[in-house]
Amino acid sequence: MKKLTIAAAATTALALLIGTDIAQAETLRLLTWGGYAPDNVVQLFEKENPDIEVEVTLSNNEEIIAKLRATGGAGYDLAQPSHDRIFAAQKEYKIYKPMDLSKINTSEMAPNLLDGVKANATIDGKVYAVPHQWGTSGLVADISKAPDVKGWDDLCNPQYKGRTSMRLKRTILLGTAFSLGIDPFALYGKPDEYQKMLDKVTDKLIACKANVKTYWNGGDDLSTLLLSGEVVASEAWDSTAFKLYGQNHNIVYVPPKTGALAWIDTFAIPRKGEADDAAYKWINFVMRPDIVKLMSNSTGAISAVKNGIDLLPDDKKAAVKAAFKDEDLANLKFFANIPPGIEDMEGKSLERIKAATSN
Repeated sequence: MKKLTIAAAATTALALLIGTDIAQAETLRLLTWGGYAPDNVVQLFEKENPDIEVEVTLSNNEEIIAKLRATGGAGYDLAQPSHDRIFAAQKEYKIYKPMDLSKINTSEMAPNLLDGVKANATIDGKVYAVPHQWGTSGLVADISKAPDVKGWDDLCNPQYKGRTSMRLKRTILLGTAFSLGIDPFALYGKPDEYQKMLDKVTDKLIACKANVKTYWNGGDDLSTLLLSGEVVASEAWDSTAFKLYGQNHNIVYVPPKTGALAWIDTFAIPRKGEADDAAYKWINFVMRPDIVKLMSNSTGAISAVKNGIDLLPDDKKAAVKAAFKDEDLANLKFFANIPPGIEDMEGKSLERIKAATSN
């Protein structure tokens, strides 16, 4: 009887210990882009950190701001806005908390990308984000059919009439502005001048409609158009072009001669996040070289670590090196912080282009 009592007591104690462990386990709630928390990476993280469970919500820049604004920065523990979407959102809505850089292995990050994010995401001396992955928007061309495509304006070249494509989003407005010799980012603080620039760009893109086979919405749409030969040149995300290069080496990413538009997706901690330590562990984990390879295979984007290109899967590495020369990388045009009202102005221009009849 005594032995049974001792065994029962031991079993009860073990159950209590297990229960305590379960109670102490925390959830890391990620608000991130598709591909940025692939199952294999999440499983490896949870294996190394058995006291942390990862919960993933897929989102985009607009939704990240909307979700955190609605809750005052609650509901999530780590978000991944692009570097140009932090400053204004934080100033207006106070949805993030400062990063504790002492808890992040920033020495592993590419200095230019880290400095670039700091420049965009520092408010009152406090840093609100660090870089994760980066990529560009530019052009993709089938060089067997459109070998001379070098700049945004080539999408409107009459020789490619009916065989080009673009996405009716702000990126094509910015790229076209650069092709007209105007730096749109330099006009962000000058609404009247920005509107004049938008009017010129809008007129240019309306006149270009006859060249456009169709406006694509997603990477799958664009891939189908290029692989079928219906479209020979288009505006594109570099990651989409890199994937296409793996299927057809004639389809290459072309950094525009005025400079590819570059974005950096970041890590930022919501103001009412409840798992800061877990968030820092995730950041350091996914920036490790062995995990970077898995992550880049999932996203197609380049990690913001030193030598991030060399850590790409072989097929994507070959595509990047076929696309970018050193001078192209030096000529990147990083998106600047978007002031309030700019996107509304751009939206009206895009609606005008959409509604216009092609010539």
